[in-house]
Amino acid sequence: MNPFEMVIGIVLIVTIGSIVRAKYGVRRDHRGGEYFVGQDTAETKALQAEIRALKERIQVLERIATDHNRAATLDEEIEKLRDRSLP
Repeated sequence: MNPFEMVIGIVLIVTIGSIVRAKYGVRRDHRGGEYFVGQDTAETKALQAEIRALKERIQVLERIATDHNRAATLDEEIEKLRDRSLP
């Protein structure tokens, strides 16, 4: 077997391995470790909903912090945020 055939063989093996991993939902983290990505569970969906709610609150807080509003308007915005509850 010449070196060219060996390189082609290695590339083919790596490609097939990547396709199989993708088919079965195996992903790699930033450190090279593998983990399984399964179906969305109820806990995952609840956490995603909480993240969306927190992002909305952050947007409101950023708007409050960057707008040059009167103190009364600022108090109203803060009270609106307190009225909202996290899921």
